[in-house]
Amino acid sequence: MNVFNFRNQIISDYRDYVSSFISIAQPRLKGFVEDCFTSGSLWPDPLIQLNPTFKPGKSVDELVAEGALEPACSKVFRRDKTETVGSGEDLLFHQHQEDAIRKGKEGRNYVLTTGTGSGKSLSYIVPIVDHVLRYGSGRGIQAIIIYPMNALANSQFGELEKFLKLGFPNGRGPVTFERYTGQENEETRTRIIATPPDILLTNYVMLELILTRPREKKLIASARGLKFLVLDELHTYRGRQGADVALLLRRVRELLAATALQCVGTSATLAGRGTWDQQREEVAQLATRLFGDKVDGSDIIGESLERATKPIDQTSAEDVASLTAAMAAGPGRALESFEQLEEDPVARWVEGTFGIVPEPVSGRLIRSSPIPLTGKK
Repeated sequence: MNVFNFRNQIISDYRDYVSSFISIAQPRLKGFVEDCFTSGSLWPDPLIQLNPTFKPGKSVDELVAEGALEPACSKVFRRDKTETVGSGEDLLFHQHQEDAIRKGKEGRNYVLTTGTGSGKSLSYIVPIVDHVLRYGSGRGIQAIIIYPMNALANSQFGELEKFLKLGFPNGRGPVTFERYTGQENEETRTRIIATPPDILLTNYVMLELILTRPREKKLIASARGLKFLVLDELHTYRGRQGADVALLLRRVRELLAATALQCVGTSATLAGRGTWDQQREEVAQLATRLFGDKVDGSDIIGESLERATKPIDQTSAEDVASLTAAMAAGPGRALESFEQLEEDPVARWVEGTFGIVPEPVSGRLIRSSPIPLTGKK
């Protein structure tokens, strides 16, 4: 696929759609509108950004070896698992995932705020599964995970199947989970109520109904003393909806007698004003209001990034000269190893411009803001 042709086709289709119900007779006004179409006033410039490299943390087996995770986690959390019993290889966590897992182990409320594809779900799934493995399955609902959309719950259900079904005899892992979003058929709902799982995936509307409908009374009873309550995509709960969810969580805590409830949230990458510490404090205040329980700024975990190439100093005459020479050589240059990529001046400049930049105050590596193809405004 040619992404530029694809973008142009989308814009052309959108222009045809907008102009299909607009008929302007006045020549000057029609000319003005045509100029707006031509200049692209109705759509933003295409942006370019490079996906960053996440700093690696410890692996599952390493965390098991130090006692941070139950030994059975080594059988659950493996990559490239198949239906073959015991299949898969040791799973390496990103540093921010490891940090979140350790927060979970400490029993603290926490929020992981990272970008797309950073493995946010493992930041709460691993501590939940570890808890169930440690204290035993079949003790009722020990974790409720709330998703803003059923599509996210469906996607996460598929991921849980990979970890908690694949690689176990008859596809029956040591921890049970179910999806209860309102889309299930009568037979499935009856089965879930009769035999509640360890982990329940739902949405906030369905959770409200579960608390109020007599039919789900047994489901609520099985969740008494709930250990984990997770809000996925926490940043989506704003305004009136945010207030509704905040009150719902307080009702859950009270009705389930969840005196030791641990609240976890995930959110998109922070891009607010101020330093990283100031942004953490702001998210902590929001999470505290939503959860109805204290969340400290130190419990807000950001993504951990590292460079794949060496930094380039644009104030260095040597670095500028090497970059100029590489650009002049054109696209025919062949890089035959990762070591050559690390040293390549163009790759170093691209990563430092479109991928990762240091935060001005702390020097912490953060994602570069997307830059229009037409250049910075």
